[in-house]
Amino acid sequence: MPPSPFAGLGSALDSGLTRGLARVTTSAVGPYQSAVVRIGFSLTWLLFLLREWPHRAELYGPDGVWTWGMAQRLMADTETGTPFSVLMWTDSQLWFEFVYAVSIIASLLLLLGWRTRTSSLLFMVGVLSLQNRSIFMGDGGDNVIHLMAIYLVLTRCGQVWSFDKRRADRIATPGRPATGDRDLPGVVLWSVAGAVLVLVTLLGKLDLLWGSIFWGFWLAQAAWWAARRHAPGEPRKVLDILANLVHNGGMLVIVVEVCLIYATAGWYKIQGSRWQDGTALYYPLHLDDFTPWPALSHALAGAGLIVMAITYGTVIVQVAFPFTLFNRRVKNVLLIAMIIEHASIAIVLGLPFFSLAMIAADAVFLPTNFLRWAGSRIAGLVPGGAGGQAGPRSGDPRDQDRDQDESQNTDRVRELGTTIGRPATEPQLAQGEPGAGDGSRV
Repeated sequence: MPPSPFAGLGSALDSGLTRGLARVTTSAVGPYQSAVVRIGFSLTWLLFLLREWPHRAELYGPDGVWTWGMAQRLMADTETGTPFSVLMWTDSQLWFEFVYAVSIIASLLLLLGWRTRTSSLLFMVGVLSLQNRSIFMGDGGDNVIHLMAIYLVLTRCGQVWSFDKRRADRIATPGRPATGDRDLPGVVLWSVAGAVLVLVTLLGKLDLLWGSIFWGFWLAQAAWWAARRHAPGEPRKVLDILANLVHNGGMLVIVVEVCLIYATAGWYKIQGSRWQDGTALYYPLHLDDFTPWPALSHALAGAGLIVMAITYGTVIVQVAFPFTLFNRRVKNVLLIAMIIEHASIAIVLGLPFFSLAMIAADAVFLPTNFLRWAGSRIAGLVPGGAGGQAGPRSGDPRDQDRDQDESQNTDRVRELGTTIGRPATEPQLAQGEPGAGDGSRV
């Protein structure tokens, strides 16, 4: 009797489920990708705020055409709930200047990776407050920053290339006194945040949804600190697994969001007659608002073959990109093409912040080996810069010392396998990302 074609299917599914479950619970995937996304979006928003500093009152403040009262009426008429903006708490000029300054500081702190749990929340508050105050200000890149500011809060984006990583490495230094991890600045920061939350809650400034979100994050930080200090065993492991799950879910949402952006943009372009006949690029090159270099724009518009190739190439790349994620080589080629395209948009059409935002979003797909190599080269240019790096600091970036991470993951996966009814075997052990330290837990 011939063997069943389904023989071994159950064990294969069980093995695959065990590996997948171990992968998403024992490690935070993409530490380098989350770090470069963090750096990219915080840098983009920081540069935008500094660039618009002379015009801040006209864009988001009391001197704008879109007045505080108009924004208040629009938010009151929103059917899906009132958008969050601390600028709507009062129309005071002093309050606006304070929020704008805090937004700049939060962007800088997130860029440097200092207390990324707190700075990412402040970054989100700044982005949502300013953009929801004047919803008509932006060039498309603001929508991407708006979404990514929310997603970054869910990720452990300070595992590498951050001050948090440096602090975690310093605490883990052999021979360091046990009192070195009390983290007094973190406790003070948490206490101040709690006092602010109590004040704004008593004043009725937070609705039920946003109040629950902020209080939830505040209590989660308290639970994490207590487990790290007083319950380093099973409670710490459970919280670590939950943090990994939230991080991995956030990274998945970022990947899906970028794919949706390109897919919808590409399919909408296909329906446009100007994109169908290959002339769509020609028209913005003759608009004064999109010609910072008139001679360059007119020369490009005069090359009909180049205009047609760029028009059709843009549509092809945007439609095809989501389907190439399972082929690494093709994906990398299209990724390079999209980064070049957005860099060209910044120069030719004069949209630098839109382009920076899209390049930062594209960075989530960059290969880990390339990011390691680039990080090691950049760290070599900065005195003492290699100290914040995870993984190898010299030589081929593919030469990785995984011994410690593998031993930790092996023990935890075996525990996981025993929990679901059978011990995990060696071929089932998930390979963790090196460098996944405790850097982003504060």
